[in-house]
Amino acid sequence: MTLAKYEVFSTVVELGGLLKAAEALGLTQSAVSHAIASLESEFGFSLLTRGRSGIKLTSNGERLLLYIREILRKNEQLVQEIANINGLDVGTIRIGTFPSVSIQWLPEIMKKFNQNYPHIDIKLFEGDYDEINQWISNGAVDFGFLSLPTSKAFEVIPLKKDRMLCILSDKHPLHQQDMIYFDQIKNEPFIMPKSSIDNVVRRILKDRNITPEIKYEVAEDQAIIAMVQNDLGISILPKMILFRIPNNVCVIPLEGDYYRSIGIAATSLKNISPASKKFINYLKSWLTV
Repeated sequence: MTLAKYEVFSTVVELGGLLKAAEALGLTQSAVSHAIASLESEFGFSLLTRGRSGIKLTSNGERLLLYIREILRKNEQLVQEIANINGLDVGTIRIGTFPSVSIQWLPEIMKKFNQNYPHIDIKLFEGDYDEINQWISNGAVDFGFLSLPTSKAFEVIPLKKDRMLCILSDKHPLHQQDMIYFDQIKNEPFIMPKSSIDNVVRRILKDRNITPEIKYEVAEDQAIIAMVQNDLGISILPKMILFRIPNNVCVIPLEGDYYRSIGIAATSLKNISPASKKFINYLKSWLTV
């Protein structure tokens, strides 16, 4: 019964509300509220605060969440290991991912993986690099896709080098070039990605001793592309983001060999669940085809 309460608590935190957790778990909101109240009574202190802005962890709740998720993860691994011994492939995989991986890789991988392992469920948590780092650290996901290098506390598997490219409108004087040289763009109006990609872009510009004229800082990739399309500036983005771009946006290689390195990170690759290991091996095989 305690494991069920732990699952309720973890799901409430994950989804940010009692009603959403109840719907996800197939319970009534009253049952979810009762499970949380029972845990709080058992522990002797509050785990959550409830206000207008929704559910928030108390400081004590934050301290216990990591342990509770670790217990749930170990139980999931136990269930999967027992199934493996009996020749079955079952379980749930929780993956932290960012948009370009979610769009470019995961749909095809998940489709084929599900065909081979129909009893393994996959849950995706999409966010930026900082959020994925946090999810890996606090046990919300089994592993996550990140731009490398990442935290030294994680174990990583490098997967792909994603080339960084320059984008500009077809009205820009440089749009017909085969390559963009940094001396040509050092005084150009620049649209800086405000997501985690900006670390890669800033590293490139620093390497070339360029301080761009940043006109806009924008978080959404498609908004950056739309602004370039309207000749508001140029930008630098990874190749995996640059799909289905408008015809009047030009994608041109940069001089040098600049890329973001995409990999998988986990607190321990050795100790992740059997289902997660199967998915990672499947992913690596898919990428080498």
